[in-house]
Amino acid sequence: MARTASTFVCQACGNSTSKWSGRCEACGEWNTIVEETPLSTGPTGKSLGNAKGRAARLTDLSHPEAPPPRTACGIGELDRVLGGGLVPGSAILVGGDPGIGKSTLLLQAAAAFARAGLKVIYASGEEASAQVRMRAQRLDLAQAPVQLAAETNLRDIVTTLEQERPALAIVDSIQTMWADNVASAPGSVAQVRAAAHELTTFAKSRNTSVIMVGHVTKDGQIAGPRVVEHMVDTVLYFEGERGHQFRILRSVKNRFGPADEIGVFEMTGAGLAEVGNPSALFLSERGTPAPGSVVFAGIEGTRPVLVEFQALVAPTPQAQPRRTVVGWDGGRLAMILAVLEARCGIPFGGLDVYLNVAGGMKVSEPAADLAVAAALLSAREDVAVPPETVVFGEISLSGALRPVGQTENRLKEAQKLGFSTAILPRGGKAKSKGMKLTEMPDLATVVGEVFGAG
Repeated sequence: MARTASTFVCQACGNSTSKWSGRCEACGEWNTIVEETPLSTGPTGKSLGNAKGRAARLTDLSHPEAPPPRTACGIGELDRVLGGGLVPGSAILVGGDPGIGKSTLLLQAAAAFARAGLKVIYASGEEASAQVRMRAQRLDLAQAPVQLAAETNLRDIVTTLEQERPALAIVDSIQTMWADNVASAPGSVAQVRAAAHELTTFAKSRNTSVIMVGHVTKDGQIAGPRVVEHMVDTVLYFEGERGHQFRILRSVKNRFGPADEIGVFEMTGAGLAEVGNPSALFLSERGTPAPGSVVFAGIEGTRPVLVEFQALVAPTPQAQPRRTVVGWDGGRLAMILAVLEARCGIPFGGLDVYLNVAGGMKVSEPAADLAVAAALLSAREDVAVPPETVVFGEISLSGALRPVGQTENRLKEAQKLGFSTAILPRGGKAKSKGMKLTEMPDLATVVGEVFGAG
């Protein structure tokens, strides 16, 4: 590897030479030439070389700086997921399955932000302007001051944004954009990376908020390189099952607010309607309690949410029993089954196990362990859990129950919806007026006292 030669620069006039001398030939000063090493060394054309940039402005940690201003659109669930509103100059990536409602939500958001006083441009690369107008008429948004553009050329889009200087630009979708300086097809990894980089750079340099729509793969990840998620400030996933009317907007990354925050919407004929109390909606179709049904008090972001776990345990004619999970982690289910068998003497061999989270909700926190175990035991022993009972707690491999965070918030939400009893781990700081708290030390105690099994 060739070494980049040092340069000698006169500190009086700035003249540079390839060798040192006592007197500067440009200004005539003596002893002003100093050797300066290059910024980096490496192959020619691959390193920074000798040229130096501007020194960055440095501040200390105590430097007073006001929090970024936010603009709320009036859609409460969307503002919650964004951390309180839209931050100027932020880059946001929204992902979701095809047909889940991404374009519908963003068109409603564009109209809401435009009515709030922001200049909004909606650039559609997948649909013609006429199709977007038809959707706007169906959603009763035709009079909203939103400007439309049907374009896929990235250079033309950036030029338009440069001339119009909007406060918010929505690009639907990033997979349809193509940059003429990248020799690959639209939707390829190189094109998606280039388009995301250009739009993010424009957002930061022009103080324009940019929302980009991204398709997801079969694995549920946003298509294209994961580096796209690292470029942007906020990553939102739009979740939901087509068979359910509920849609969940989940924040998995947010530099301006809490991550793992969720917003709940209901798909209606007039678009997406926000749901202010998702717990009541998820439990609205819960009828007479049946064996295998347990209500779990969970935390999604900063809000408590109550959902129903449903389990079914049945004899299998197959040599290998089935383990089917919807809305929860299949590996965690296998762990709970192993703990029940090893620590509590409850075998599940020769039995098919089906577990479902009602309403299309996806639960990921370990606090649902005890609710899942209770649902499995209820289904296996054919004993219904009392309808006024909520369950939460984490199960360790030893069978002990571990307390979980935000216990009081979970209990308050449960009490608000009419629940009077809670089964939870012992040792937590649980306080609730008007609720009967049944604290359990381990899973074996739950099996014996609640279900009479073991």
